[in-house]
Amino acid sequence: MARRPALNHGRIIEAAVRVADRGGVAQVSMRNVGKELGVEAMSLYHHLAGKDALLDGLANWIFTQIELPEPQRPWRPAMVDRAESSRRALSRHPWALGLIESRRSPGPALLRHHDAVLGCLRGNGFSVTLAAHAFSAIDAYVYGFVLTELNLPFDADEEVHEFVDQIQPALSTDEYPHLVEMITNQVVGRDYSYADEFGFGLDLILDSLERRHAVDSS
Repeated sequence: MARRPALNHGRIIEAAVRVADRGGVAQVSMRNVGKELGVEAMSLYHHLAGKDALLDGLANWIFTQIELPEPQRPWRPAMVDRAESSRRALSRHPWALGLIESRRSPGPALLRHHDAVLGCLRGNGFSVTLAAHAFSAIDAYVYGFVLTELNLPFDADEEVHEFVDQIQPALSTDEYPHLVEMITNQVVGRDYSYADEFGFGLDLILDSLERRHAVDSS
């Protein structure tokens, strides 16, 4: 009979990720994670103080899934890659979005991530203040976009024509002329995906930051 791998902090957090992926954060408990690992909940207390530590570990884990920008890399492509990596991680694990904003005990991966983002911006000549503004603006956009994607009435990565066909009978040109115009020009008969909006919106933010950075540097 094969021996079960030794229990450790990393295995516990990975099991908690699986539990959260299936049922959300509400299902993450010492008991459920122990069950996922095939052990009694009490066994987990040798590695974690309790549920709060388990949730802190989950929040920290999500930042291990996000690409860190290199300090000396040009800031704009670095921020694009980091934003896209964040979006992928948060989209794959929908429970993470609310969790990372609620924890009060940041872990090492979270701190390393934040330091790397600020370090890349500072290394490219951003002032401390502008780096802080840039970090906040980019993350607010990424988190907001992911939240919208997760709550769309259709799959953001698939065609929306079926959804449009469903709502079109309720769309009167007289009552909603601009909405009908947008759907007609952007969606109907076109290879439209809401996911494509991400890059356009991110560019708007980065364009503005680029202009502000140029002013600060002059």
